[in-house]
Amino acid sequence: MECRRVGVKAYGAVALAAVALAGCAGRGEITEGGITAVRSVCPTVAIPAGTGDVTLFDPPASRDASALDLTAFMTNVQSTCSDAGAEVTTTVTFDIEARRTRTDAARSVDLPYFITLVRGGSAVVAKRIGRVQLQFAAGADRARVSGQASTSVGRAAVTLPEDIRRQLTRRRKAGDEDAAIDPLSQPEIRQAVLRATFEALVGFQLTDEQLRYNATR
Repeated sequence: MECRRVGVKAYGAVALAAVALAGCAGRGEITEGGITAVRSVCPTVAIPAGTGDVTLFDPPASRDASALDLTAFMTNVQSTCSDAGAEVTTTVTFDIEARRTRTDAARSVDLPYFITLVRGGSAVVAKRIGRVQLQFAAGADRARVSGQASTSVGRAAVTLPEDIRRQLTRRRKAGDEDAAIDPLSQPEIRQAVLRATFEALVGFQLTDEQLRYNATR
């Protein structure tokens, strides 16, 4: 599974986009009861906007072009999900590619990254911090390193209650009073789906100043 970037303010929309009806045969399949989709218990994997790259300066307080020290970005983000047991575990792998300005000597650079589990589009329920180490050879301006992170959530938390599932999967026929009503327009159903919807978000662990730089450059 390949991840995508999402805006921080778009978590709710992403969570709803992940909503699908359990027990159906195929995503987007047209059936007698309407259009069906498959809901997975595995979290959606994404990079929050503004956290997929980092820029270092020397001196750190300067933002002049002459002070640019190093730039790095996260790429090739992939995920695997193990959902066979009581815990649903998502493992995310990624590459970090970097380029530096001064190349006279060999250099080692540590960069922190995070993986966060978000519930219902906004509630952070778990977060882990890791580090990767870039190794620049003398005379080389580029380096690359791979990283990995994982997060888990209980199967019960990602499983829709039976009464909610029945309302979502109930066949509706043309002419029925509620045939044209979206079940997710009902607050109790919408909230139940949000509570059972999770995202695994990965990115660089940035300082407030680095976040502002990424947002305004």
